[in-house]
Amino acid sequence: MVINFGAGPAKLPREVLLEVQKELVEYGSSGMSVMEMSHRGATYVKLHNDTIELARELLKVPDNYKVLLMQGGGTGLFAAVAMNLIGRTGSADYLVTGSWSSKAAKEAAKYGKVNQVVPKAAKCTCVPDPKTWKLDANASYLYYCDNETIEGVEFDFVPETNGVPLVVDMSSNMMSRPVDIKKFGVIFACAQKNIGPSGITLVIVREDLIGHQMPITPTILDFSIVAKDNSINNTPPTLIIYIMGRVFAWIKRQGGLDKLYQASLTKSALIYDVIAASKDFYYCPVESKVRSRMNVPFRVGGAEGNETLEKEFLKGAEALGMQQLKGHRLVGGIRASLYNAVTIEEAEALRKYMVEFRAKNA
Repeated sequence: MVINFGAGPAKLPREVLLEVQKELVEYGSSGMSVMEMSHRGATYVKLHNDTIELARELLKVPDNYKVLLMQGGGTGLFAAVAMNLIGRTGSADYLVTGSWSSKAAKEAAKYGKVNQVVPKAAKCTCVPDPKTWKLDANASYLYYCDNETIEGVEFDFVPETNGVPLVVDMSSNMMSRPVDIKKFGVIFACAQKNIGPSGITLVIVREDLIGHQMPITPTILDFSIVAKDNSINNTPPTLIIYIMGRVFAWIKRQGGLDKLYQASLTKSALIYDVIAASKDFYYCPVESKVRSRMNVPFRVGGAEGNETLEKEFLKGAEALGMQQLKGHRLVGGIRASLYNAVTIEEAEALRKYMVEFRAKNA
């Protein structure tokens, strides 16, 4: 048995994969695969709309927000957010707490003035105290990444902006806990962490922020056009949207976001507790109150990591079927991603292995 702890494209619920397998050749009574049917035909349009409505239901999206299904992934949205919003005042605030928010800020600087809210850090291991932030009251929006997959930093609060629209990248923790949508102007999440295969991005945008796009905004990234055409201005990735809808239905069957949130706390605590009890044999550099529930980075053999021990750790894990535990190349070490589809039993298997590995090598 293989247990996938990869950061993305990540593990999908086995129940969903089997459902997709069953319907891959022929969807319902359509006589064809979702991959073959017209994206403007009645069968696909219903599937498309059902997926959007499930997202609205699970996240309790208010009526004055549009739910969009866009292409280009998180990286595409780095540009789309800026091109659709930064023209309102010509500048935007960016709160950089890791690699992905840093890349977003760099992309946005092509289209307007970017104000770095906090000084650049050599290593991103915390969320700086809001009292130290240098916010611009004239900013078009404040941007941040709610969960940095590489560094393992997850916000434990929603930033206060004093009326400035709040934009958040929730790519790696969307659908893992309840969200108060009303606090945000734009929320986006690429699918390949918790909500489906790679190739689609879920975007939730408040209606009053639509219609401010820069003249250079490509049609495919223009919120107003995508909203007007119900995310079918061009041919959407139909199979991916179908699978995402099946994942949303699976989430609903699990009991919704409250249940998944509690499961995420249980899974991450299993791993963090082993780290805390290891007397620094395992070391997580992230400040405890903002340690991610989704991505747990750690070193083996001390704060700097012991390369030999880490290779042995990965080798032993793979022998037990635990795959994709190697840390990101920017930070090294080990990274266990505990997305929705990873079960508590699978997290327990990793916990058990960590305890046994330490007993043999400490």
